[in-house]
Amino acid sequence: MTLPAGTTLGGIAAAQRPARQRAGSPTDGWWPWLFVLPTLLGVLVFYIWPLFQTGYLSFTETGPFGGETWVGTENYAKMLGDKNVGLALVNTVVYTVIVLLGIPVAILLASMVNRPGLRFATFYRVLFFMPYIAMPTAVALVWRMIYNGDFGILNWFLSIFGIDGPYWTSTPGFAIVAVGIVGMWSSLGFSMIILSAGLKNIPPDFYEAAQLDGASRWKQFTSITVPLLTPSIFFVTIISVINGFQLFDLLYAIMGSRNPAMQQSQSLVYIFYNQAFIHNNRGYAAAIAMLILLVIGIVTWFQFRMQKRWVNYV
Repeated sequence: MTLPAGTTLGGIAAAQRPARQRAGSPTDGWWPWLFVLPTLLGVLVFYIWPLFQTGYLSFTETGPFGGETWVGTENYAKMLGDKNVGLALVNTVVYTVIVLLGIPVAILLASMVNRPGLRFATFYRVLFFMPYIAMPTAVALVWRMIYNGDFGILNWFLSIFGIDGPYWTSTPGFAIVAVGIVGMWSSLGFSMIILSAGLKNIPPDFYEAAQLDGASRWKQFTSITVPLLTPSIFFVTIISVINGFQLFDLLYAIMGSRNPAMQQSQSLVYIFYNQAFIHNNRGYAAAIAMLILLVIGIVTWFQFRMQKRWVNYV
């Protein structure tokens, strides 16, 4: 085949590429939708539909024999005047803040475990990750023994220094802090895995250049590691806050429903469970669920807005 003067094979290919793309796009047809259809159905059935259903139930009252009666904003007015909801919100925030305090600890531990040449580094990662995959009930049983006011190892340790430890899980004020410490300990493994992946993305050239300039290890940690790790820290913070506002299983397993301090230590999700499944007041429980969704949405939106000021994307 003879090409016209000034025409090359590359030029012909470049001229034909958009034509093939335009010709190929209609043939995509419904195939891409077929592949994503199972995921879309799952999202619609298990996330979107329950969200709208809960929103509808929050404006209704459940009868003693089932069925719903439209009551407008009565459940929301009742919720705003419920002191237990306000106290549960405070307890949930306190628990979430305690869990967030574990992130700096996770950063230090991840940096230590990822030091070049450290022996048994994989073993240490598995060791720290095990509490995250352990059943909350099993974790709670162990910590209940540690927190036991009469025979617990924690009060025994404090007694060595002459300190009379309280009944950690049955004293208002101490109980939510005790549960928060367990939550922080349980989440360390997950945070460490995410932060370890972020540490591996930091170019080693930065550390070599810092060493040539005489920077100490602490200076390298504060000037290189932490700033370049901020995307991973931001992700861990988002997940920790969302999990913190969903506190229920750990609180229920450690304290139990008959604990005298539960009334002052309950979380928002615990009140939702109590109203929905114990008192069969699904309308009021749905209003509390919408409050939880609203609080998590506002906090997450605020975190995304503020990330521009402290997250460094290389």
